Amino acid sequence: MIRPQTRRTPPLPIALLLLAAGPTALAANGVTLDAVEVIGATPLPGIGLPRDQVPANVQTESGAALRSAGEPSLAETLGRRLPGVTLNETQGNPWQPDLNFRGFTVSPLLGTPQGLSVFLEGVRMNEGFGDVVNWDLIPQRALADVTLLPGANPLFGLNTLGGALVLQTKRGDTHPGGEIEASLGSHGRRQIGFEEGGKAGALHWFVSGEGMREDGWRDYSPSKLSQFFAKGGWTDDRTDVSLTLAHAHTDLIGNALVPESLLRRDHSAVFTHPDNTQNLATLAALNASHWLSDSDQLSATVYLRRTRTRTLNGDLNDDYAEEYDLDPAFDLSGVLNRTATDQQAGGLGLQWSATRGRHQFALGAAYDQTRARFRQTEQEGIVAANRGVEGVEEEELDNRLSGRTRSTAIYLTDTIALAPTLHLTASARYQRTRVTNVDQLDPTPPNLDGDYTYRKLNPALGLTWAVSPALTFYGGFSQGSRAPTPIELGCADPANPCTLPNALAADPYLKEVVARNLEIGARGRLGGGLRWNASLFRTTNLDDILFVGTSTSAGYFTNFGKTRRAGVELGLSGDSDRFDWAIHYNYLRATYQSSACLLAEFNSSAGADLRCGDDEIRIRPGDRLPGLPAHSLKVLLSWRPTDALRLGADLAFYSDQTVRGNENGDHRANGDVRGEGTLGGFGIVNLDADYALGRGWTVFGRVANLFDHRYATAGALAENPFTAAGAFQADPALWRGEQFVAPGAPRGVWVGLRYRWGDR
Repeated sequence: MIRPQTRRTPPLPIALLLLAAGPTALAANGVTLDAVEVIGATPLPGIGLPRDQVPANVQTESGAALRSAGEPSLAETLGRRLPGVTLNETQGNPWQPDLNFRGFTVSPLLGTPQGLSVFLEGVRMNEGFGDVVNWDLIPQRALADVTLLPGANPLFGLNTLGGALVLQTKRGDTHPGGEIEASLGSHGRRQIGFEEGGKAGALHWFVSGEGMREDGWRDYSPSKLSQFFAKGGWTDDRTDVSLTLAHAHTDLIGNALVPESLLRRDHSAVFTHPDNTQNLATLAALNASHWLSDSDQLSATVYLRRTRTRTLNGDLNDDYAEEYDLDPAFDLSGVLNRTATDQQAGGLGLQWSATRGRHQFALGAAYDQTRARFRQTEQEGIVAANRGVEGVEEEELDNRLSGRTRSTAIYLTDTIALAPTLHLTASARYQRTRVTNVDQLDPTPPNLDGDYTYRKLNPALGLTWAVSPALTFYGGFSQGSRAPTPIELGCADPANPCTLPNALAADPYLKEVVARNLEIGARGRLGGGLRWNASLFRTTNLDDILFVGTSTSAGYFTNFGKTRRAGVELGLSGDSDRFDWAIHYNYLRATYQSSACLLAEFNSSAGADLRCGDDEIRIRPGDRLPGLPAHSLKVLLSWRPTDALRLGADLAFYSDQTVRGNENGDHRANGDVRGEGTLGGFGIVNLDADYALGRGWTVFGRVANLFDHRYATAGALAENPFTAAGAFQADPALWRGEQFVAPGAPRGVWVGLRYRWGDR
C-alpha cells in the first residue's frame, strides 16, 4: 500500500516517498532508479517497506481500479479482481457475501468461522460480538487503496489466520477535486454518489456520500443503502493529524439458500421470507503521526464505533414436526426470529517506527474493547401460500445477553538488511483477550454467564532475496490466532443447539484457534513490461471453531482438531500505453485433518459408520472443506483504443465445490434425498466501459454475467417441506431431503453519467 505524504519531510521520508513516487519524481531530484512500491506492513501507518522486502505475495488495488469495476460493494469487487478471492453469495445480496481467501472466510453472517481481519484507517472492522464484517458499512467510494496481506500475520492481531485486508481512505491533499455520478439499470437499481477533496495551506479535507436502492433480482428482496464519509486534517513538515467520520444506514434483504426443485421452476424463487437485516453505524477515528527525527516516527489512532443491527428472519418452526405428530391439527408451521444487537467499540493504538543502521523496525501497542447487548425473540406463526411467515402467537423473549470483549496487545517487527539484497523480517505479537458474558434473562446457573481469558504470543519470520532487480525469492513462517467470540461461547453445547441469528444456552468453554502458515515464492519482471509471481502456501489450524448444523436453521459451535489450507498462486500481468492485462490462477486444497462425527441427517451415508449416530457422518483426514472451489482462474483486460474510450472485461472460472452436509464427500442422490452433494464449476464474463464526452463529463456502463449463465456459489443438504410448485405440505411425512443452493445473479446491465471537476 503506497502511503502518499505531501508535507516537507526530513531526508529519510523524502527518500521513501521518492521510491514510492517512481522514476518521474526521482528524475526531478537528479536520481534515476526503478519505481519501488512501498507497503504498509503494520496496523498503523509507519515508514513502510518496499514490496520486494515483504516475505509474502502481497496484493494491492487502487481506489480508481475498484471504482472502474462498477460493483456496488467492496466484497463483490474484490471477488472479481483479486487472485485467490472467491465469494459464497449465500444471502443473494451484493452487500452480504462471504468472502474467501486461501480457504479463510470473512462474512457478515453470524455462525461463519471468521479467518480474516479487516482494517479501515487503522481501525479493526470485525465486530466484537461475532467477528463478522458488514460490507455494507464500508465506504467504498472513499477508498484510496486496498492491500491484502496474506498469511497468519501476527501484527494484525485477532482473526488474522489467512490474511489481513487493509483499507486506506482518500485525503484532500492526495485526491483534490470532485465528482458526482448517477447510474441505473437491471433489478431496479438506482445509485447516486459524490465526492470532493481539497486543501488550503496546511489544511485538507475530503467528503463523499452514496445512496442506492434496488428491487433485487430475487422475489421479495428490495434493499437500500446510504453512506456518508468525511475526513479533515492538518499537515506540516513533521506532523500529520486527521479526523475521520463515517456513517451508514442500510436496509438489506438476503433470502439465502433455496431448494433446487424450486429454483428449476423459478430462478428468482426464495425458500421462506422475510430475511431482513438493518444496520446503523457511526465511526469516529483520530489519526496522528509525527516525525521525531529523520529516522523516527510516532503514529497513533483513537477511535469510537457504534453499530446497531436488527434482523427479522422468517423460518420453519423446528418444533412443527414433533407437535404435528402429537396433534395433526397443529398449524404453527413457521416462526419469526428477531434479534437486536447494539455494539459500542473503542480503542487506541500507538506505534514507533524507526531505522537504525541495518534495522527498520516498529514497536506498537493496542487496546480494543467492545460492549454488546443482544436480544432475541421468536414468534410462532404460519407459512403462507407465498412462503412468507406470518406471526400469529405472541412474541416471546428467548435470550438477553450482555457481552464484553477486551483485548490488549503489544507487537514488534524488525527488518534486518543482512546484505544489500538479503532481508530478514522477524515479528511477534502478544495478545491478551478477555471475553465476558452476562445472562440478563436467567440469573441462575447454569446460564450464559461466562468469563474467559485467552493469552497468546504469535511469532513470524521471513526472508527475501533480491537475486537481481528483476527477480526476488521469499519465504516465511507465521502464526496467528483468534479467541472465541461471545456468540460462539454462548452457543457451544450440542445438547442445546442455537438458532442463528441466535438462540443461546449455557455452554462449555471453547479453545482459542491457532493458525500456522508456511509460504515460499518468487516474483519478478520480464522484458516488455511483464510481471509475474508464483507462491506455495500451507496453513494449518489447530482447535478450529466450526459451526455444526443440527437443522436448517440451528446448530452449535465446537472446536474441531485440525484443518489445513494449502495451495499454489500463479500470476502474470503486463501493461502498455493502451492495453493492460492480468492472468491469475489459484489452486486450493482445503481439508479436514482430524476425524469426527458431524450431524448430517440428509447425507445418504448418515449412520453408515458405526462410530457415529444414526444421523451423523464420519469426517476423515483429507475430506474437503465445503464451499471452496479447488481451482480458480481470473483474466482482467483493459483497453484504451482512443484517449476518450476505455473498454474492460474480466473473466472468472471456478471448479466444483462440496456443499455443507456432505463434508465426507460420500453423499449420493437417492429416493430420500435429492441432490448430488456438490456444485458444478462455472465461468462468468463481465464487461465495463467508459467514454469521456469532454468538459468533465463521462458516460459509463457495465454488464454483469454477460451470457446469463445459471450457477450457484454455495449449497447445503437440508429438508424441504414444499412441493416442486412451492406449496407447503402439512404432513411432515411428505417432506424430503434436498440440496439447497445459493443461486448466482442473472445478467444485469447498468449505465451512468459522471461529472468531474478540479484536478481529477
